[in-house]
This record gives sequence, structure tokens and C-alpha cells, in this order.
Amino acid sequence: MLALSAELQTRLATPLKIGTVEVNSRVLQSPLSGVTDMVFRRLVRRYAPESMMYTEMVNATGLHYVKELPKIMEVDPKERPISIQLFDCRPDFLAEAAIKAVAEGADTIDINMGCPVNKITKNGGGSSLLRQPEVAEAIVRSVVAAVDVPVTVKTRIGWTEKEITILEFAKRMEDAGAQMITVHGRTRAQGYNGAAHWEWIGKVKEILSIPVIGNGDIFSVEAAVKCLEETGADGVMCSRGTLGYPFLVGEIDHFLKTGAKRTAPTPIERLECARDHLQALWEYKGDRGIRQSRKHMTWYAKGFPGASELRGQLAAIETVEQGVEMINRTIDRLLNCHWQEEEELLPQLVEV
Repeated sequence: MLALSAELQTRLATPLKIGTVEVNSRVLQSPLSGVTDMVFRRLVRRYAPESMMYTEMVNATGLHYVKELPKIMEVDPKERPISIQLFDCRPDFLAEAAIKAVAEGADTIDINMGCPVNKITKNGGGSSLLRQPEVAEAIVRSVVAAVDVPVTVKTRIGWTEKEITILEFAKRMEDAGAQMITVHGRTRAQGYNGAAHWEWIGKVKEILSIPVIGNGDIFSVEAAVKCLEETGADGVMCSRGTLGYPFLVGEIDHFLKTGAKRTAPTPIERLECARDHLQALWEYKGDRGIRQSRKHMTWYAKGFPGASELRGQLAAIETVEQGVEMINRTIDRLLNCHWQEEEELLPQLVEV
């Protein structure tokens, strides 16, 4: 039976303090490009109302040259706590972007220093900053000087297995003024493959005085507890485990606060959530929202008979009515048949 150790219970009993900001949850929803828009964040917050949410990452250079803020930067004044994540390699542009983010309502500014995607790293952003610690330090100092909210960093353990630099790098970020660091336990070379090296998260925690958040392979309550126990981290951040499963952050948060596991949502409840997601994307973004919804809908369609067929259909929807009708038809069919959910049919929450 899963249980929290006495040491972990004591460690998690108080709010997470990020500089001057207190968060009443030790479970955070990771920023995910193309995913964590306002619609998705609202769904996650249904089940985790006190958790910190993050916007999709915003390009500071792009922001410098536009008059209107991009839609991905939009936040609801009611969705607190909220952090806006920025990326770039120019300290002055990032400082300027941070000022705009605070004006938009950000409780903290997060700087992406971990994205492994080539189009980000080749321009000096994301995880390429692990190889440019002086630039990374200048960025943090510049942003800290520009805003009066806490500045945080999300990064990886290094560029390759032979170039793991996270200990020196994390210490430089703290010395530059970062108030929290999230460590994804993979190298840039790994991308999202292989296992996350949580041991490096623990090593970072040992040398820093600011909060350290563990990230990578947090796909279940059990994984979150194991990560916290093994690393001594101050919290965990959920990433790809929430794709098609916005319940995860709330499930982990509930267990850490109560020691009891929530009953997992049924396939029908997951499909009802998918329907809400689809309708909200349509209302928020129109036809563009429908196009974006296709990937989300396929992530939801797992764990029940006929899921594969439904995935194929939802991947090609053209209208909200079409998608809702498909989902409703599947819900009706599940309500009118008797079956048991087989273990191998459960959502496969793996990083891809």
C-alpha cells in the first residue's frame, strides 16, 4: 500500500515558498508548448485548484517586435497562481518580456533553459544555455533586476551523458537571483528518451537553499512519491503525464495532502473531459482550436474498447459538432455495454 514517510509528510506540510510567493501545493503543471493554453490550464485546475500553472513558453525576441501580446501569453486574472515562461538568449529582451509578463498578471517569471528542440537551441535558447552558463547567469540577473516577482529557472541535467553540468549551473542560477529551479532529470541529448536520472535532482537539492522541483517520468502518484522520497525535492512538476489526462496534478496533490488516493476517472469521465476540452477550445480559438484539438482528443481516447477507432476519427475532425457527436456516441455505447477495463488498456502515460 502506498504511503508517505513521516519525513516526507513533515517536509510537505508547509506551503511551497518561491521567494515572496506562497503556493499551497507541491505539485506543478509544467509548461508544454502547444498544450498549456488557458483552456488546458482550467481543466487541470478543476482538480488541482491550488497548484502553480505555467503558460506555453514565449519567445522574448518575438515579443520585442510585436505591439500586441501573443495569445499564448494571455492569462485569466482568476487563475492564480500563474507563471509565464519565457525563452531567449538575450538578457535585455528577456528583461523587457518579463516586465510585460508581470503586467499581464504573472506571479512568477520562469526562464526556459531546458527545451531540447533544435529550432530553440540553434538560436541560443532552451538547453543550449547549459553550455553558456555566463549568458544564463546574465539572463537571470537581468530579469531579476527588471521585475519585482520571483524569477525561476527550468533546465536539464546537462548537454550529454558526458557533459552533465547541472551542479555548477544550478548554483550559478541561485547566485544570480533565481528563487526556484526545476530540474528535468534528462540530458539534452536524451530528448524524452530513456529514464530520467533523478539522482541528479537529489544532488542539486543538497547544494542549493532555494526550492528544487523534480521533473521527468512523473506519470503517476506512485512515481511522484518515489521521486520526492529519493531526491528530497521540494515538489514535483508533471509534464507529458497530463496529455489527455488533466487529472494527474490533482491526483498527486490530493495524495500528498491527505495520504489517500482519489478514485481514477472512468473512461466515460475521461471522454466527458475530452468533450469539455473540445468545446472550450472551439469557444476560445474557433477553427484554429478545432485543429489544435485533434492531438488532445487522440490522447484522451485510450483505455476502452473501440478507443483505437475513435482516435482515428477524432484525429480528422473538422467541426466541434463532429467531435462532440463522436464522443457522445462512444459514451452512449459504453453506458449500454458491460465490460471490465483491462490493465493493458489503461492510459499509457509515457513521454513521447
